[in-house]
Amino acid sequence: MNDQNMSRKKGRYTLIASLVTSILLVILFAVLSTAVNSSRAVPLYTQVDIIAGMIFVFVLSMIVSASVWPAVIEKRVKDR
Repeated sequence: MNDQNMSRKKGRYTLIASLVTSILLVILFAVLSTAVNSSRAVPLYTQVDIIAGMIFVFVLSMIVSASVWPAVIEKRVKDR
């Protein structure tokens, strides 16, 4: 029962860490792309480009972070 509980905790922590990481990267992308757009006389990106980029960044960062975070969290949970 303890192993199953640890597995659930690891899965939950991994999901939360992946979501937080992805959301932070999407916010960073949105801020930087908006800053680039506002600094130019003629906007480089349309709103559709920025939103599509945000979705793309979210999906890619979820894929990468979902493979990175489990090892980190497993180490932390085992140390406790």
